[in-house]
Amino acid sequence: MSEHRREVRQRTFLKGRIHFNKGASSMDCLVRDMSASGARLALSETTTLPDAFDLYIPQKEKTYRSTLAWRRDGSIGVTFLDEAAPTPAPHLAEDSSSMLALVRRVSELEAENATLRRLLMTAPAATAEAP
Repeated sequence: MSEHRREVRQRTFLKGRIHFNKGASSMDCLVRDMSASGARLALSETTTLPDAFDLYIPQKEKTYRSTLAWRRDGSIGVTFLDEAAPTPAPHLAEDSSSMLALVRRVSELEAENATLRRLLMTAPAATAEAP
């Protein structure tokens, strides 16, 4: 298979989210490799994607306007429309106090989740006796 890319892609293992239909539809993906001009995404869903969509990568805190370049066996190749200036994710709060409140709330929920898990692990097993 010949290489058609302008740049070599770096292998990655990043969570991604594809947004389309003006944000009304989205699906998770895994960014398997990436360059400044495009990426290869692994998809678990077989949903038909539009030719253009937004790819949000939480770890990079960036959204890339993308076009579908190819599709093969649960993977797709995408080209970034504006490789020089990825746009920030539209759904992230830009107000730092809102972001701080969100981080605090996530921490509270994680602590609550850990407490509930501990309670489940220490709770006596329910007997299977039927009346």
